[in-house]
Amino acid sequence: MELSGLHFLLTYKCTYECDHCFVWGSPDQSGVFTLAQLEDVFQQALDLGTVREMYFEGGEPFLYHPILLHAVARAHALGFWTGIVSNGYWATTVDDAAAWLRPLMEAGLDSIDVSRDELHGLEPDTAGNAVAAAERLSLEVSPIAIEAPTGYCDPAGFEPGAPITGGGVRYRGRAAENLVEGLPRLAWESFDTCPWENLTDPGRVHVDPLGYLHLCQGVVIGNLFENPLKEIVAAYDPAAHPVVGPLLEGGPVELVRRYGLAHEEGYVDACHLCYRARVALRERFPEVLAPGNVYGEMSE
Repeated sequence: MELSGLHFLLTYKCTYECDHCFVWGSPDQSGVFTLAQLEDVFQQALDLGTVREMYFEGGEPFLYHPILLHAVARAHALGFWTGIVSNGYWATTVDDAAAWLRPLMEAGLDSIDVSRDELHGLEPDTAGNAVAAAERLSLEVSPIAIEAPTGYCDPAGFEPGAPITGGGVRYRGRAAENLVEGLPRLAWESFDTCPWENLTDPGRVHVDPLGYLHLCQGVVIGNLFENPLKEIVAAYDPAAHPVVGPLLEGGPVELVRRYGLAHEEGYVDACHLCYRARVALRERFPEVLAPGNVYGEMSE
């Protein structure tokens, strides 16, 4: 595995509680990276030697703007390309949005992605203000527009592991609980591959405020506060991982078969079946199906 990108879930806390959120972002979530923890991970990334870019996401990273500003400045000073993903709640006007963004640009921010779709709400259009302000400042900006849930999202043409910058809902996290009712379903046996993530050789992984290193939100390969990133990467054996191994062999279908899990006859997509299977397996594999935050628990 050769990692080129680290995506920091700076916090699980968010201003919104979107039904399609992978990580159950919510005002009720808690936890945020400390400055010392950020520096620890930065140094681990330097030691690994292959990481080139760092994204800061959430939850909503702007809730902790001073920490976010420090993170961008420090990552830039260490030679990393930097990006942010935000819902733009802070952009009450274009002028105000520019005031939020200008210090980040001066600190070395290279790009920002802003969620702008009906699932996040379009009134008032704070995300639009954020995009306009970024364009005014000549900051690279990309709106993220997730389509309203209609059912199966065809992964054709999508490169596994690539950043998600639009398209349909993936039915994992809160979406697997809140958005599947009434949607058309395919036979559970049809989901014999993971279409969205490169589980063998991921180019990027997510790290959360608890130190967990996620291949996909809730599928963990180690904890950076317990073992160094370099050791986790060197030791990663996809076939031996109790969740990744079955997924590589036969997708969510194999995960169900391998562990004899109860299942419904149909699911909206592969993520829907995979997420439901992982929920059922959490007590059996608590170290790799973690933390509770991304499975709807707000206590960690």
